[in-house]
Amino acid sequence: MATTQAGGGPHRPEGSKVVRILIADDHEVVRIGLRSLLERYPEFQVVGEASSGAAAIEMVDRLLPDVVVMDIRMPEVNGVDACRRIRERHPEVKVIMLTSYPDDEAVFGAVMAGASGYVLKQVGSTELVDAIHTVARGESLLDPSVTGKLLERVRMMSADEQPPHEKLNIQERRILALIAQGKTNREIAETLFLSEKTVRNYVSMILSKLGLANRAEAAAYAVRQNMVHDFKSGDGQP
Repeated sequence: MATTQAGGGPHRPEGSKVVRILIADDHEVVRIGLRSLLERYPEFQVVGEASSGAAAIEMVDRLLPDVVVMDIRMPEVNGVDACRRIRERHPEVKVIMLTSYPDDEAVFGAVMAGASGYVLKQVGSTELVDAIHTVARGESLLDPSVTGKLLERVRMMSADEQPPHEKLNIQERRILALIAQGKTNREIAETLFLSEKTVRNYVSMILSKLGLANRAEAAAYAVRQNMVHDFKSGDGQP
């Protein structure tokens, strides 16, 4: 759910250089800390806070911030999915993904979803402020510890002429087939003996790997590629 909105409407006053920021993190103490830090800088205005990915999407629709500082792992809708939806609706809004550790798959998913930057929560306040300035100017950034890994991943993809679904592992292919069969996340979780959260993470990664925006596109892709029956009743875990 959304929490606090502070000052101003969805449109920046003409000629203003203030960067309007939305903070999205499911931990209240993190949101409080980020707000306290950013409000020290007169060029920043924190226009709101969101405690979930779904709330972040709704608040971006309403407030149109310049930059969203968003945790990559959140309830309801994770940060990667939220970033993708925000960028689809509002390409002018920049998103910085904030996380506790450099997860290669998460980095790749975030960049593919349109994130302008990816930084670790361990960075100092100066680095985070610089990151916000950088993406607000329309530039991109990545934490130095993950840049090399991402570039290597992109190079591997460029050299790979396989169809996108060949990049999916066995479990991802099974989940994609179940999506195409019209199964909900809960039904998929029950079928594969997984938690709903794990299924949501799988779905997010499937969309990222296939370069698709939503489940409907994923289902259509599976039908076109004759993958609907990649999972049959009675199949077990990999």
